[in-house]
Amino acid sequence: MSAPSGARAEALLRRMVEIASPSGSEQELAAFLERELPEWGFCTRQDEVGNVLAERGPAEGPVIMLVGHMDTVPAPVAVRREGDLLYGRGTVDAKGPLATMVCAAASARTGPVRVVVAGVVEEETFGRGATHLARGPRPDAVIVGEPNGWAGVGIGYKGRVVVRYEVRRPAAHTASPEEQAADAAAAFHHAVVRYCAEHVTGPRAFDQPLPTLLRVEGTIEHARLTLAVRTPPGFDLPSFEAFLTEAAGDARLWIDDRTPAVRVDHRGAVVRALCGGVRAQGGRPRLKLKTGTADLNIVEPAWGCPAAVYGPGDSALDHTDHEHIDLREYATAIEVLRHGLEALAAELAGDAGAEADAGARAVLR
Repeated sequence: MSAPSGARAEALLRRMVEIASPSGSEQELAAFLERELPEWGFCTRQDEVGNVLAERGPAEGPVIMLVGHMDTVPAPVAVRREGDLLYGRGTVDAKGPLATMVCAAASARTGPVRVVVAGVVEEETFGRGATHLARGPRPDAVIVGEPNGWAGVGIGYKGRVVVRYEVRRPAAHTASPEEQAADAAAAFHHAVVRYCAEHVTGPRAFDQPLPTLLRVEGTIEHARLTLAVRTPPGFDLPSFEAFLTEAAGDARLWIDDRTPAVRVDHRGAVVRALCGGVRAQGGRPRLKLKTGTADLNIVEPAWGCPAAVYGPGDSALDHTDHEHIDLREYATAIEVLRHGLEALAAELAGDAGAEADAGARAVLR
């Protein structure tokens, strides 16, 4: 299939952005993609949790999986075009990267390699769609769609631990020397901040556990808080949990998320293919370590195959009221990814051929 025209690629992205799809409400967008993508040369279906799977290429042989998420944060942004900029919720995070995957996969010449584009649900919450996908068959390579700029290739994402704390204390006068519930919650938060400051593994933000207070409320008698800690690779989660239990004392404690950090091999096949695609468009590849989390944190440990993250857009615009993407960058990213898919497919097909030849020689012997 020939590369989609700029107008067609833009129309796809705009329609995706016009369909509101906050986490847990991706059904309309999923139905649209299931209807639309056969026109792009894909066979489409939805799985049990609402992920959309669009596939093209032979049923046998190596598989490249492209994983992008359909959901967004709930706050809408008016969809409009101003010059080369398209505004709207999801233009950057992450319908822009997902549309890039569709356009690139539809036009890439991948020979005997099957390409699967997965539009997954609930990435912005706890990764339900990617978790379900990761339980399925292992692909030979995976690219996760997140904004890193058209010349950026993501090779690492921090992990996340989400902690909820609740404490009660007897009613007391404000002049009483006894510890009050709000004081206990504040002390717990300060203890977590100190622990993180004492467990930094390097000079970069990527190497530092970063605690963020998401919610806090308290009185003399009752207090609760929720905090998230972004964790670097190698962070000792069992030791951290033991510390949390001790620091909480008689308070109640829940850990709602234990997403490990991930860092892929920068010499791997996927990273090399994407860097080649950037160079083919006249750019200089930039390998990026990100302080947030992504579906890479879920699928890479489960599958253990070559992996990286790619997608157009400025991640500083994620979740903001002025989220937008430069359509020129979007077009360039499609070409980068198309070139990368073709190079990656050629390498995977070569490896598969070498394995088949080796097996044949073994039989002959």
